[in-house]
Amino acid sequence: MSVHTSAVPVRAMLVLGTRPEAIKLAPVARAMASDLRFEPVVVATGQHREMLHQMLGLLGVDVRTALDVMRERQQLSELTARLVGELGGVIRAQRPDTVVVQGDTTTALAGALAAFYERIPVAHVEAGLRTGVMDNPFPEELNRCLIGRMARWHFTPTPRAAGHLTREGIPAEGVFTTGNTVVDNLLWVLAEGAGTSAFRSCAKRILVTLHRRENQGHRMRGMGRSLCRLAGRGDVEIVLPLHRSPAVRDALLCEVDGREGFTLVDPLDYVDFVATLAECDLVLTDSGGIQEEAPTLSKPVLVLRTTTERPEAVEAGAARLVGTDPETIVSAAGRLLDDPAEYRRMAGAGNPFGDGRAAARILARLAEDVTAEPAAGLTASGPYSTA
Repeated sequence: MSVHTSAVPVRAMLVLGTRPEAIKLAPVARAMASDLRFEPVVVATGQHREMLHQMLGLLGVDVRTALDVMRERQQLSELTARLVGELGGVIRAQRPDTVVVQGDTTTALAGALAAFYERIPVAHVEAGLRTGVMDNPFPEELNRCLIGRMARWHFTPTPRAAGHLTREGIPAEGVFTTGNTVVDNLLWVLAEGAGTSAFRSCAKRILVTLHRRENQGHRMRGMGRSLCRLAGRGDVEIVLPLHRSPAVRDALLCEVDGREGFTLVDPLDYVDFVATLAECDLVLTDSGGIQEEAPTLSKPVLVLRTTTERPEAVEAGAARLVGTDPETIVSAAGRLLDDPAEYRRMAGAGNPFGDGRAAARILARLAEDVTAEPAAGLTASGPYSTA
């Protein structure tokens, strides 16, 4: 790690490649840009190029370096190799004091690995999430476990996530519970007052997001059939932003295209997504981030997965893990739509993921540690240094 003094801003490289990373690192990037203690260097890998570029400007994020790593129907091994190589070159050219990654994407894994190879300490935002099933979600569960072995700073959204890390042997002095930056960003967008809802009617409004790899194929087609049954009630409008993945679009469109009760849209930019979320009555999703956003707005969430790395929302009563069986999905959604008391219980459960000050806590810790005199354990390999 390079020697640093308090008179020189901390050069922090924020690596992002997907829409969720942009959403959750935007509060950190904005805070650093307005803080004289930091010089943020934002690197966009292009893992979700179209989805990413439609929102970075709206979120107030200035990109220093943009990579072009995606190839048509690229395998994960090919993407990972390309990302590590290109990010390694950027790190060598920029020589940051720290590399900041978020979550569990291939971009996050590659950013952490490239920084580790260059002996630059890694800060992991949204650390410590676990399902306990290494291939579910795939490949995210393995990614976040591996990042946890390379990071120097582990910024966890909840005490439960922090506990996962310390039980895995991560030294407690490197683990900091900050809340989730997604709440910071959601509150910022709501305060800006931007965005247009995709809902078109006054019916009961259901927002659906589906994309997970482990759900693609017959499971997703089954979920599409369950959505058709819900739409067939005649008293609902289902807004379904279609993920750009051909596997997702093919599976869903063959079931729902042309059916009454659906509003099918391309992926919404983030401010329009927030406006749509704010107007919905119920969320059905296999996504991760929306499990954190919806409780802030008192929107019940049915999680269409067999596992979740965010059990805090389930335990609080704001979310329910219902799996992928079509009958179960229809039954669980129908109960919330038809039982006002049950709906009120979930809507009023509250948000266990933070108060909107996660970014400020992250900056405070990095400023204190990176500007301090270098000490043992503050190297790129963090607590696992053998130097």
